[in-house]
Amino acid sequence: MTERLDLKGKRVLVVGLGKSGVASALFVKQRGARVAVSDTKTEEELASEIPTLLDRGIMVETGHHGERTFREADLIVVSPGVPEDVPQLKQAREQGIAVIGEMELASRFLQGKIVAITGSNGKTTTTALAGAVLACGQKQVQVGGNIGTPAISLVATSTPETFNVLEISSFQLETIREFRPYIAAILNITPDHLDRHRSFDAYAAAKARIFENQTPEDYTILNAEDTNCVRLAARTRAQVIWFSRVREVGAGAFVRSGKVCWRDSRGGEREIMPVAEIPLKGAHNVENALAAVAVGALAECDPAQIRRAVAEFKAVEHRLEYVATVNGVEYYNDSKATNVDATIKALESFPANVHLILGGKHKGSPYTVLRELLRQRAKRVYTIGAAAEIVENDVRGAVEIVRAGTLDQAVRRAAESAVAGDVVLLAPACASFDQFPSYEHRGRAFKDAVKSLAARKEHRVAG
Repeated sequence: MTERLDLKGKRVLVVGLGKSGVASALFVKQRGARVAVSDTKTEEELASEIPTLLDRGIMVETGHHGERTFREADLIVVSPGVPEDVPQLKQAREQGIAVIGEMELASRFLQGKIVAITGSNGKTTTTALAGAVLACGQKQVQVGGNIGTPAISLVATSTPETFNVLEISSFQLETIREFRPYIAAILNITPDHLDRHRSFDAYAAAKARIFENQTPEDYTILNAEDTNCVRLAARTRAQVIWFSRVREVGAGAFVRSGKVCWRDSRGGEREIMPVAEIPLKGAHNVENALAAVAVGALAECDPAQIRRAVAEFKAVEHRLEYVATVNGVEYYNDSKATNVDATIKALESFPANVHLILGGKHKGSPYTVLRELLRQRAKRVYTIGAAAEIVENDVRGAVEIVRAGTLDQAVRRAAESAVAGDVVLLAPACASFDQFPSYEHRGRAFKDAVKSLAARKEHRVAG
């Protein structure tokens, strides 16, 4: 159990006014702190957040980060979107001012056990699925973090019996200090966010922080088929639990003869369910299910409860989400595929009939690794956004390329080319921030464009 912070009378500065930043500011204010917030966005850009903060007596600084604002703080809480190397934060640390993130702040107050899930890909699906497994197992559970509800907003509803299942990003792990999950899971580590972390080693090191405060009483779940996860096993003090879809593991969840099995640390085995009952598309989702099974087994859920939760689980929005079939063409929304590895996993989920939409804000990883898979699985690539030229240069020669520019145009052009039996897939391998405020917004725009296609078809039929 981490030590709670005494916030009463303290001068707390919250940096970054995203969802978690606003929630953090309101939280510390309720606990008696003198609160200020600072964001480089303009007053106009923050028009929806500012009134709520001012009504609570919270000072708001917009358009810049003032050195004096930082210097006068006793504690600084940083939102995930704010890089660690902001000069004002560096100076604050040099002056001995504590700088933590919203996840660290929440962990000081959350009651019950923390189940923390990270990885380059699959963490949202696995977090939601683990929450469903625990709920089906009659556990008191709440789900949040990088998925939906900020962790700090879960404090009020937590109890000593609660399992707090949290999706955690590398950005959030950069600013932990005493954060200690009872169960920590790293699903995979592949190049991502190199525009922020600068190197793959720094990115992997950020992911590994998830277990740095664990003890032998805790558990670390790792992917036995991911070499970077395997390398980390020797660094955790927690009990290591593995998952694998291709071979048996010493302790953990694995597939044998088409069945998901669980083996505990004493060698006891239980059969959980047939792999065929996992409703999610793609081999990577078998791995996500195995990780969730491991969480459920460690929480002592009954195998029948785990089986039911997995079998009844529905795909999370924007993760290989089926949208519609129009003129015999299936449309899938995988807007959360914001890196190259996620796009690879999405492509591997379909046969050789894919019209793939790629592009957005470049994150620093090359797209050349897509070339062979594009030759095998894609009919055409439609490029959008700021990274279009980079994508085209990296994959040219592997597949026909159409410069679409916008997502709406990409959907239209794909619909014109695709024939019955084809798949139009949004799996852009890029962040959304060039044309959309979030990957969720991008995914909903894709779904709206597909619905417009369907509506036009219905109109033509009716006419």
